[in-house]
Amino acid sequence: MQIFPPLKDEPKRELTDIQKKILEAKKRRNAVVLAHNYVCRQIQEVADFVGDSLGLSRQARETDADVIAFAGVDFMAETAKILNPQKTVVVPDPNAGCSLEELCNPADLAALKAKHPGALVVSYINCSAAVKELSDIICTSGNALDIVAAIPPDREIIFCPDKNLGSWVEEKLGRKMILWDGYCKSHVEYAAPELEKFKREHKGVPLLCHPECPKPVRDVADCVCSTEKMISFCRQSGADTFIVATVAEMIHRLRRELPDKTFIAAPAAGNPCLRCSHMLANTPEKLLDCLENLSPKVELAPEVIKNALRPIERMLEMSK
Repeated sequence: MQIFPPLKDEPKRELTDIQKKILEAKKRRNAVVLAHNYVCRQIQEVADFVGDSLGLSRQARETDADVIAFAGVDFMAETAKILNPQKTVVVPDPNAGCSLEELCNPADLAALKAKHPGALVVSYINCSAAVKELSDIICTSGNALDIVAAIPPDREIIFCPDKNLGSWVEEKLGRKMILWDGYCKSHVEYAAPELEKFKREHKGVPLLCHPECPKPVRDVADCVCSTEKMISFCRQSGADTFIVATVAEMIHRLRRELPDKTFIAAPAAGNPCLRCSHMLANTPEKLLDCLENLSPKVELAPEVIKNALRPIERMLEMSK
């Protein structure tokens, strides 16, 4: 079990030499560092913006920096490039991928579309640029309910690639969709019996989980929401302690935003907390290196950018 006490009770950390060099390189390159909630604390502390996929997409579109250094996974950096084709987009580790992306083959999605020619394709942002090209609208866990609710009820929907997020949307809206058989290999490590036992041991402590979790796990939770909405839930709640069932690095952000609260990482598959190996491939050393050398760069063909931009822009317009 990992318990994270109130941050206000801990002494302020000094920046490491690597972190100081990252800040210097950012300034020299006129770069912005965008970091996902799931990357390590040391990167979060020197990022210009830390957030979920929707927040990062908005920041990527609005930045006036010359260089975007994206600490996350490859599809997120691709999204930044799609929104900023003229800017230099670099990543700490080009091999940081996503199981959801891997489980949605564009050719298979194209075949499914052919079987349902009248269906709208709503794709969770955790997918490749090639899948985005085949999509009508992109969504995130934070806006999926609003996106689907805005589609006429008589319109057939293919929802990909996360069947768990899709089933949660179905439950909340009472609307059936054609669900792609994909899943997050990290979030499916949670087990409802293990979490039920953990809740009994921490009687009265609210459990938060991400909608990428399977339904039995979601049914145990007191709040099912995106990582961004976890912050607002904890801020508005009268509770002072929370159990968090998502990637443990999210707790670094929660503690900074809510330094008076205590957070407990939920166990997963017998481990004290959940971690994402792809996100942890982003290290401060790699971030500094990509800023110094402007490499590895994210490169996409102009036609891919043009086709993938439409569903992303549609999401951003619908999420205002």
